[in-house]
Amino acid sequence: MIDFNVFFWLILVALLADYLLNLVSDFLNLKALSRPVPPSLAGLYDEEQYRKSQAYQAESIRFGFLSGTVSLAATLLFWLAGGFPWMWSLAGNISVNPVWQGLIFTAGLMALKSLLSTPFSVYATFSIEARYGFNKTTWKTWMSDRLKGLALGILIGGPILAGLIFFFTWAGSWGWLYAFGTIILVTLIIQYVAPVWIMPLFNKFQPLENGSLRESIMALAGKVEFPLKDIYVIDGSRRSTKGNAYFTGFGKNKRIALYDTLIQHQDEKEILAVVAHEIGHYKLRHIPLNMVIGFLHTGVLMALLSVALSAPGLFAAFGMTTLSVAAGLIFFGMLFTPVELILGIAMSVLSRKHEFEADAYAIRVTGLREELASALKKLSRQNLSNLTPHPFTVFVEYSHPPLAARLDRMAPAEPIHP
Repeated sequence: MIDFNVFFWLILVALLADYLLNLVSDFLNLKALSRPVPPSLAGLYDEEQYRKSQAYQAESIRFGFLSGTVSLAATLLFWLAGGFPWMWSLAGNISVNPVWQGLIFTAGLMALKSLLSTPFSVYATFSIEARYGFNKTTWKTWMSDRLKGLALGILIGGPILAGLIFFFTWAGSWGWLYAFGTIILVTLIIQYVAPVWIMPLFNKFQPLENGSLRESIMALAGKVEFPLKDIYVIDGSRRSTKGNAYFTGFGKNKRIALYDTLIQHQDEKEILAVVAHEIGHYKLRHIPLNMVIGFLHTGVLMALLSVALSAPGLFAAFGMTTLSVAAGLIFFGMLFTPVELILGIAMSVLSRKHEFEADAYAIRVTGLREELASALKKLSRQNLSNLTPHPFTVFVEYSHPPLAARLDRMAPAEPIHP
């Protein structure tokens, strides 16, 4: 029997507030599609391309609203119908061991969530993305990705969850600290091995062939003292026509990855400017700063979780009498929604600041201001990016500044050559 206590109302309000915030953002963003193109982006699209980009953005926004509405409705229905105690009882019929029962309970909820989200994923990939010329994923690749993701979830997520249940169940008041330390250790290990063992499960990473581009990138890395192990080309075109580049790994496994779709559409100087931007994130300490913030966030979450797990009212709000760690993780996550929303917005603000700084760094060390601007324009055109996002949507959701803002920030700065 669900107890309509203060926890119930706090969580209900939190979920509805999060939904309404996204609804307002979507509505404003749809209206902003009719705004005039910023002067710095004039001519980026021809008339037909611009209509296509607006149609793509509008359909993506509306589809996101639909999927979010269905997700919220399903969550509330499952909650109010007593789904959580039902799933806990079902897991208990298989095992009453706290660790195994918690794992089975979580797996059952994840399976239901997957059943709900899969049709939306299929439609987004094979209908929306395909109709606008992006999707190159075959059904075989899509299914393979899902199965590999499931396997990784079991092999990595399962032991982590089992460890959290064990620590909070048997380690007493210090359980949160053991859990915190374990998460940090596992995160660092994954960060180190992911470029070598995990990412290649989904994409082929081929060393960039010898030639002028490779020599230019290695020369840049040497000049700015960036310890680059290698440069890799990803077969991104196997899944999408969209382009991208990123920096990954740490220690001796640092590498820069370029999508083959990026190389196909950018010239050498443009790619060099993009790589300089990615190196900038490392040289400006953005990556370790984000990791430290993430670790502090995790530590606070674990400490607060240890308090929440001893609150019977939290579990009663979902109709449960057993103070399960696995269930508590989910319930606490829902209770913490407003705080996570605020933290997410703050991190987006910081991320946008970092993007501006990385742009400035790239210009400073290469002098390729026009080439960086050209590269960003090409990426935007290639990805049918929204040229007129609403400021509220940018504030709430965007991890990268809008293209016009980045170009405007670049414009007055004079290149400073090394």
